[in-house]
Amino acid sequence: MKVTSIILSAGKGKRMNSTISKQYMMLNGKPLIYYTLKAFETSITDDIIIVTGADDKDYIRNEIVEKYEFKKVSKIVSGGKERYNSSYNGILAADDADYVLIHDAARPCITQENIDELIHSVKQYKACIPGVPVKDTIKIANENGEVTDTPDRNKLWQIQTPQAFDRELILDAYHKMIAKKDYLVTDDSMVVEKFSDIKVRIIVGEYTNIKVTTPEDMRIVEKMIKK
Repeated sequence: MKVTSIILSAGKGKRMNSTISKQYMMLNGKPLIYYTLKAFETSITDDIIIVTGADDKDYIRNEIVEKYEFKKVSKIVSGGKERYNSSYNGILAADDADYVLIHDAARPCITQENIDELIHSVKQYKACIPGVPVKDTIKIANENGEVTDTPDRNKLWQIQTPQAFDRELILDAYHKMIAKKDYLVTDDSMVVEKFSDIKVRIIVGEYTNIKVTTPEDMRIVEKMIKK
């Protein structure tokens, strides 16, 4: 049963206040995406597909994949305007896979152990996502900034990537989403939630698996990697 990991690297990271896309910014002497790819390279995934901007494909191939000798990268494909476009392109490219993992390139602290656990779990549940229990109290507010509700913290999870799916399941869900032109989704698991009957299973992740979004995140991740 073949497992393909799809690394989404087409984002520009506007909140980083940099002309360089965050996934290519240097972190302890190597580009951020290097650490992401290294975790998947050492995992039990069979191969890796990188989804990136059309203008970055040569850079990825020459300065990342070949330079650091990532042997599991089988394809580099172009992304789309929105995140879901890039995910869909990656799923299509994984045309001989039974299962796919979809991961943000800007989460370099993902561990090989977490990846392997998700691979084992998706073969049983068909749709698995890593998450950690929310630590803080969450408030729901209206447009005036007035609190309207306080949800039960014990039922709230902070969801991460990689998200793992049976490929036929996630592909069929995407086809239904596209047919209905209902693009109000924030991650791949939401596509399965809205357009299939399969329940998505949460697998306990790691609080260190943060997504680099701001310069402050970069400094936090740099310290983690040094350790």
